[in-house]
Amino acid sequence: MDQSKILIIGKNGQLGKQLVKHYPGAKAVDAVTLDIANQKSVLDFDYSNIEIVINAAAYTKVDDAESSEGRIKAWSINAAGVSNLVNACLKNDLTLVHISSDYVFDGTKDNHPEDELFSPLSVYGASKAAGDLIVRTLPKFYLIRTSWVIGDGSNFVRTMFDLAQKGVNPSVVSDQVGRLTFTSELVRAIDYLLTRSVKYGTYNVSNSGDPVSWATITRKIFSLSGFNNEVRDVSTREYFMNKQNIAPRPLNSVLNLTKLHHLGFVSRTWQEDLESYLKLTLNNK
Repeated sequence: MDQSKILIIGKNGQLGKQLVKHYPGAKAVDAVTLDIANQKSVLDFDYSNIEIVINAAAYTKVDDAESSEGRIKAWSINAAGVSNLVNACLKNDLTLVHISSDYVFDGTKDNHPEDELFSPLSVYGASKAAGDLIVRTLPKFYLIRTSWVIGDGSNFVRTMFDLAQKGVNPSVVSDQVGRLTFTSELVRAIDYLLTRSVKYGTYNVSNSGDPVSWATITRKIFSLSGFNNEVRDVSTREYFMNKQNIAPRPLNSVLNLTKLHHLGFVSRTWQEDLESYLKLTLNNK
């Protein structure tokens, strides 16, 4: 695959950084160069020599999206912005790789398949679901649904690691269950789909391994990093009590990986990648 024919949108995000690392020959842009929420910016962009667009841009401030200002931003980027990209891909005959979220579901099912009907609980989830529907109108698309993303930047693993270093014994939610998805695994799956010219459509991607709660993951982080901090299990309701503009969360974010595995892709476990991630984090301290 000719990397020079790939356009990466959102190069400064956790996923964007990993994509740039994996595809150094690709053309990578940020919101200053290509603002997907701005229709003119998208239409005027030079797509010559581009065949594949990977959209790693999104509004992901889940709680902020519940505010009047945040709601507008979420819909302008996650829905209207995606519509702008879809129109550009149609006009220029491009393949779109778009990243979706477990938040398009309400978390009442144990194991979310690709064809589960949307049931978002939050503004963020609704805006992502709208974007998904728009992407599915394209003739050439890979819709990648993922969960609990961890990469280079601010994220849950780094936050818990930093708290442990400060001697904090955190209270962590224990009734939300899922699997971490490291950006290295996400990019590995995207590359697998692209390089093998797999059938277009929607694919769940996360690390494999037993589904666990955020509290269990925190204990694993502390154990692997050599910390003895204690973790207090709390419910989602208890954790967010008396806090304003809090988005409802799906309690089950486990994605069914059968479709991806039937293609021959072998997922790495979240435990394997967590250990690798923490070794890198420790070495950089």
